[in-house]
Amino acid sequence: MNHLLRFLAAISVVVLLYCTAQEAGTFSPATITPESAECIRCHKDTSKTLYQQWGASKHYMANIGCYECHVAEEGDVDAFRHDVKLADGTTYIGKLISVIVSPRDCGKCHEREVKEFSESHHAYAGNILGSLDNTLAEVVEGNRGFVTPGFPEGVSAAAVNGCWQCHGSEVKVLPGGKLDPATWPNTGIGRINPDGSRGSCSACHSRHIFSSKQARRPENCGKCHMGPDHPQLEIYEESKHGIAFHANIDKMNLDNPKWILGDDYNAAPTCATCHISATPNQPVNHDVGMRISWNNRPAISVRPELSDEKMGLPGAKVNWHTRRENMQDVCRNCHNQQFIDAFYLQYDALINLYHEKFAAPGKELMALAAPLLKPVEFANKIDFTWFELWHHEGRRARHAAAMSGPDWTHWHGTYDLAKNFYSHFIPELEELIEKGKISGDEIQQKAAKITEERLNEILNSENHRWYLNKMNPEEKEKRKARQEEFKARYTK
Repeated sequence: MNHLLRFLAAISVVVLLYCTAQEAGTFSPATITPESAECIRCHKDTSKTLYQQWGASKHYMANIGCYECHVAEEGDVDAFRHDVKLADGTTYIGKLISVIVSPRDCGKCHEREVKEFSESHHAYAGNILGSLDNTLAEVVEGNRGFVTPGFPEGVSAAAVNGCWQCHGSEVKVLPGGKLDPATWPNTGIGRINPDGSRGSCSACHSRHIFSSKQARRPENCGKCHMGPDHPQLEIYEESKHGIAFHANIDKMNLDNPKWILGDDYNAAPTCATCHISATPNQPVNHDVGMRISWNNRPAISVRPELSDEKMGLPGAKVNWHTRRENMQDVCRNCHNQQFIDAFYLQYDALINLYHEKFAAPGKELMALAAPLLKPVEFANKIDFTWFELWHHEGRRARHAAAMSGPDWTHWHGTYDLAKNFYSHFIPELEELIEKGKISGDEIQQKAAKITEERLNEILNSENHRWYLNKMNPEEKEKRKARQEEFKARYTK
C-alpha cells in the first residue's frame, strides 16, 4: 500500500509540475506529440508551404506542432472534427480542432505578451465597426450586395475588404464550425474571435513561421499604418530613421533572438524599436501605447491615459509623462537629452498650432452650424471637408511631426490643412449661413446668426485675420523687409 501511495504521490507531482508549467507558459514537449505528428503526415504533402514555414519556426524547435495551436474543446463554437480521408477512400475520425488560433490560444505559452496586447488599443481596433469610418464604408461607399450565410441581408464589400482587414471584425461561425466568408480570412489586429478574445497575433507575426525578423521590419506595420489618414510608413521612409534603416539593413541584426537596442544593433530604429522592442532599461512590451504621449487619432489630440480610461483599459493609470519617459529612454540610445527635449518642444508646438488654429475652431463651428445641415452625416459637402481636415490633413501633420517627417508635416499636412480650411471649409460655411438666413425657418435663422457671429470672431483673431487682409501693419512691414533681404541675398 505504501508503495502504491508513493507512486500516486509521484504521479500527482508530475501532473502538478506539468500543469504549472503550462500555466506559466514554459511547457514544451520533449518531442513532437503523436497528435501533431498525425497532422504533419498529411500536411507536409497537402500544405507544403505551411509545413516549410513551420519547419523554419521557433515552434518547430520547441516541438510545438499543429495540434498544440489548433486543438479545440467540446463546446467551442468554431470547433469541428477534422476527419481524414485516405487514398483508398476510407475515412477515419480525426481530432477536434479550430481554424482560428486566437490570442487566448497563444496565451497558453505567451501569457505575458498576450496580456500586454489585450490591454492595448490594437486589441480594440475592431471598435471601428461603430465609427464614422465604417459608416463611410458601409453606407456612403458601399451597399448590401455581398450576401453570405452570416449576413443573409447583405454586407458592404468595401467594409469587408477594406476596414475589417486591418481593424478586424467579429468572426461569424456557421454550422459545423465553418467560418463565414465575409469575416474569414481576416487577420485584423482587433479581430473579435469566436472564443471571445480580441485581436490577432498573426497580424504582426505572420503564420506559420511567426518570424521576429519580419515583425521588426517597418513594412510589417505598413500593412495598416499607411495611406492618406495615417501614413506612418511613408513618413518613416522620409525620415532620417528610415533612411538610416535602408542604408544599414545588413547591420540591423534583425534575426537576433534578443535584439536589444544598443546591445545588438545601433544603426537605425524601426517602428518596433520605438514602440515595442527592448532597450537596456525596458523589456519588450506589446502594448504599443506605453511610449506614446499624444493620441493623435481624434479630431483633437488627447493624452493617451484619457483614451485608455474611456475604453476601460488599465493604461488609464499610466500618465503621459511616464510614457514619454519610456520613449525618451529609447531615444537616449542615440541622442543626447538636449536634442530630445528640443524635439519634443517642436512636436508639442505643432500639436498646439493644429488645435488652436484649425481643430478647435473647426469643431466648434461645425457644432454651431448643425441646424443648417441635412441631418444625415456625409449628405453635406462640408461633412467631407471637415472630416478630411482632421482625419486626413490634421492627422498627417501630427503623425509626421511625431516621427520627424518634414515634408509630410508641411506639404501633405499643414499646407493641405490650411488650403482646405480657407478655400473650402470657410466658403462652404458662409454659404450655409446665407441659406440659413433666408430659409424662413426660425431655428435655422437663429443658427445662421450665431454661427456667423462666431465665424467673424474667429476670422478676426490673430490666427486668421490675414485672411481678411487685417494683418498687423507692423508685422506686415517686418515680413516685407525679410522678403526684400532674401531677394537681395539670393537674386542675381
